[in-house]
Amino acid sequence: MEFKVPTMAELMAAGEEPEILFWVGCAGSYDERAQKITRDICKILHHVGIKYAVLGTEESCTGDPAKRAGNEFLFQMQAMTNIEVLNAYNIKKIVTGCPHCFNTIKNEYPGLGGTYEVIHHTQLIQDLINEGKLKAEGGESFKGKKITYHDPCYLGRGNGIYEAPRKALEVLDAQLVEMKRCKSNGLCCGAGGAQMFKEPEKGNKDINVERIDEALETSPQFIAAGCPFCMTMLSDGIKLKDKEQEVKVLDIAEITARANGL
Repeated sequence: MEFKVPTMAELMAAGEEPEILFWVGCAGSYDERAQKITRDICKILHHVGIKYAVLGTEESCTGDPAKRAGNEFLFQMQAMTNIEVLNAYNIKKIVTGCPHCFNTIKNEYPGLGGTYEVIHHTQLIQDLINEGKLKAEGGESFKGKKITYHDPCYLGRGNGIYEAPRKALEVLDAQLVEMKRCKSNGLCCGAGGAQMFKEPEKGNKDINVERIDEALETSPQFIAAGCPFCMTMLSDGIKLKDKEQEVKVLDIAEITARANGL
């Protein structure tokens, strides 16, 4: 399926406004694995006929890693730059592919003059399922497949979003198995708080390995994720355990796109 993803600048030049801005994020732009998730989110938006746009080269990092690593000054500079761009385009509603971008724009930006309706892509998918625009038919069947879902910290415990991702999986008629630690008692994948960009401190076990052990206890065929950082950590854990053939790690957007034959 080939289609063009419009930028805000292009829509603006044509005197048009999108219903929703898709905030791609750094991982979604530059990380090879996360780029696939970005494409699938675009496919879903295109498939249901939502008028959307991306910022393209005008988008820069939300400042989440800088803030979590303690560089408040850099964070504010990055945030202000983005808020100026968003406000100039009169953006009202934003969907993100990353819980970190989601949390930062939703909760940190209002204090700096950027107030928008922000949703995570799993919430968008849930809404589309509720409205009957996404059916989970016409593509790969996940019927009876064992899927376990890993709650990203900034989606689950950070913002209380547990329902949407599970709703997106329930519609598949799959067998949803929960890990021991899930929902409000979930465990971090090990990449949050800017840990993604540094080596772990000395300890007896890496957090992502601990998490993968918990996931494998449910003997899943698929591990569902909702965050590009979790995707990296969980995939690395699966590689380490030599389970790449038996267990696939997929984002909710990828599973949804597959189920709908996009």
